[in-house]
Amino acid sequence: MALLGTLSIAALLLMVLALLGLVATHSLFSLSPLALAAQLAAVALMVWARLTFGRRSFHAGANPTAGGLVTTGPYRTIRHPIYTAACLFGWAGVLANWSALSALLGLLLFIGGLGRMLCEERLVAERYPEYRDYAQVTKRVLPYLF
Repeated sequence: MALLGTLSIAALLLMVLALLGLVATHSLFSLSPLALAAQLAAVALMVWARLTFGRRSFHAGANPTAGGLVTTGPYRTIRHPIYTAACLFGWAGVLANWSALSALLGLLLFIGGLGRMLCEERLVAERYPEYRDYAQVTKRVLPYLF
């Protein structure tokens, strides 16, 4: 379990560094109406997920909290709406400011997010046996696809 926590922190660090790289290369933000709309949708999804999750704390390392498995709100259709929102926000900027470097940073952002998802899923499945059934009917990031 300690290894999963360490891997989860490393994945979070990769996400943060990728986002900082996008900021440093002026690739995260854009005045493109489509990119702005996607980023506003990402913020709305993140806020909705956080409100649905409730007052539980978030941890740097994957650490399922007490209080039961959350399967309402955005969690009804995707298992990881906060990571989905982070990737949507970042990729909206990447696509609006396309370059090989921004694409690489966007890929690193997704890899970090996927790493966090996989670590958290293992830990949540151990704590909440009903998670396996939930995971079989609810996609990880994109409803009905992935």
